[in-house]
Formats: sequence, structure tokens, C-alpha cells
Amino acid sequence: MVNSCRESLNKLWFSGSMFSIMFRMALLVVLLGGTSVPGVQHVSGMIISTASEVEAVNGTDVKLKCIFTSSAPVSLQTVSVAWSFQPFHPGHEEAVFYYSRRAFPPTAGHFRKRVVWSGDIQKQDASITLLQVSSDFNGTYSCRVLNPPDVHGRYGEVKLRVVNKAGFNLSDWFLSLFEV
Repeated sequence: MVNSCRESLNKLWFSGSMFSIMFRMALLVVLLGGTSVPGVQHVSGMIISTASEVEAVNGTDVKLKCIFTSSAPVSLQTVSVAWSFQPFHPGHEEAVFYYSRRAFPPTAGHFRKRVVWSGDIQKQDASITLLQVSSDFNGTYSCRVLNPPDVHGRYGEVKLRVVNKAGFNLSDWFLSLFEV
């Protein structure tokens, strides 16, 4: 079986046919990430990681984690972070928090005095903490991070659900047994 596959690949690789040449070029593009193909610029995007859903008890503080990875060097002078909020019920998107060289908490609106910076740019952390959450905090929060020239990629989204009483989650309980 292995020899049969090896023979087939050898025939394909060394046949000299147009398909063989295209196969080798495609393999080269995949292995080198597109960097060796003339006229193709390899652009690395920003990678942002957030929890997909978070549950918080009414009246408590909740940290919304946003961890990012950038192919460009990360520095306090280049990274900017923007958090926004879209309620589950019909409503307008609202700015929550902005960071560029320093934190800019909102001076008006729903999140005024209700959000603080919890991140650390040097550790590629763009997290915020919402203070004393209530049901009107229910919605989708978006974390956008830019680090020029690395400005491409998706943004992170986390759905926050505020509840009156904490639910029992067996997996969280089990993991808490191993925390140091």
C-alpha cells in the first residue's frame, strides 16, 4: 500500500506534465504561505480570541477577555483597541471603550463609569471589566485590535448574558478543583 502511494506520487511529481508542474507550484505555495509567488503579497491578519459566551450575575463585575496575536511587533505606541456593544433587542451599536497609548473610558452614555481597562498591551491582552452589570448589559460585545501594519483579520465577539442567580456548571466546578 505504502509503495503503491509512493509510486503514484513519484509519477505525478516527475512526469513533466502540465498537471505535475501545477501540482508542484500549488504545494510550494501552500508550504511557503504564498511568500514566494511573484506578485502575491503575504498579509498576516490580526488574530483575536474571546470567549463566545459569558454569563454574569446581576450586580457583579465581569471581565471580558480579548487576547490578540499580531505578526507585527507589539508596542504601546502602535496598538489601538476599540470595544463596542450591540444589545440583543433592537437597538443601536454603542462604543464601550477605546485604548490608544492610554485608556479612554466613555465620558457619556450607558457605559460611563461602568467599564475599566483590564488589559496589558505588552502581554497582548485587550480585556475590559464591566462594573455592576445589570440586564441592560445583555448583548454582543466586539473587540477590535489594530497594530499597524497588521490591521487585517476578524474581530472578537462575546455574548454577555446577565442572570439573577449563578447557574451550576459541572465543567467549571470540575476545573476549579485543579486551580492553584
